[in-house]
Amino acid sequence: MSHEHAVRPFVTTAALVCAVVAGALIAVQARINGELAVEVGGGVIAAFISFGIGTVLCALALLGRRDARAGLGRIRSAVRDRSMSPWFLFGGVAGALMVTSQGLVAPVLGVALFTVAIVGGQAVGSLLIDRRGIGAMVPKPLTLPRVLGAVLAVAAVIWAVSDRVRGDAPWWLLLLPLVAGTGMSWQQAVNGQLRQRAGSVLAATFVSFLAGTIVLAVAAGIDVAVMGAPPALPSDPVLYLGGVIGIAFIAGGAAIVPLTGVLLFGLATIAGQLTAAVLLDALLPVADAGLDLATVGGAALAIAAVGVASIRRPGHLAPERVTDSSGASSP
Repeated sequence: MSHEHAVRPFVTTAALVCAVVAGALIAVQARINGELAVEVGGGVIAAFISFGIGTVLCALALLGRRDARAGLGRIRSAVRDRSMSPWFLFGGVAGALMVTSQGLVAPVLGVALFTVAIVGGQAVGSLLIDRRGIGAMVPKPLTLPRVLGAVLAVAAVIWAVSDRVRGDAPWWLLLLPLVAGTGMSWQQAVNGQLRQRAGSVLAATFVSFLAGTIVLAVAAGIDVAVMGAPPALPSDPVLYLGGVIGIAFIAGGAAIVPLTGVLLFGLATIAGQLTAAVLLDALLPVADAGLDLATVGGAALAIAAVGVASIRRPGHLAPERVTDSSGASSP
């Protein structure tokens, strides 16, 4: 056995632990952005602040990284010569929708229920993207385990909200995080394409944040024009960490996925999201949106759904194409 094969299990295990932590950070981000939205009087303003901070930090990091700036040039060249779709530049818009939903919906639904809805959207979105393929990612067939996993994910969301139908959290509030979860699947796939073309995690992260910030700047401007300017910004520095967490998640995903594969990374991050979300609602509940049995059961079923969707028979593993910075792809 070679040294590389001997150490790979340990590297993979460490990467999965980091992926679980990254997923848990997303649940923490939902709580932070939800509280920031309450303080500034609107989820759109809170999302703009979160994304704006992330964009500024990425831009400052680019000043000291020549390789990352070169990566931006490679992305621009790929779009100009049409070897990469310009739509890949707008993955951050889906991230903006997710962060906005955190501020608008998470304070009402509670972090656990919000995260279950996000996971449901991710499961369905991943199924559709796998079936279609995107960029250098080869399409994957609609196998029974994948379809069953998506159905179980939807059932998980329904179970999680079953005890709240008669409460103050209307069903329609689940639509935004469900759509946001679907968009997250597309964003992860698109950011992976950007990272491959740029050869730089930082360059791909900056492009994603910049797109989201531009959209949110327009939305925030409309919000201020209609609703008026928000009150004074909160003084608690913790409320401004949402953008930092977003950078860690996007950049961490680009670094970890090559070690674990997309499937294991998704499973680990979802497990981290749900575990942290349940703990947050149990230990630090938001208003009346505390933890209940249905939410815990829905979270557990969502985890099982992702596990079922990942089942593959030996001999039916389709290799993914890998695209280098020049645009060439190989299996």
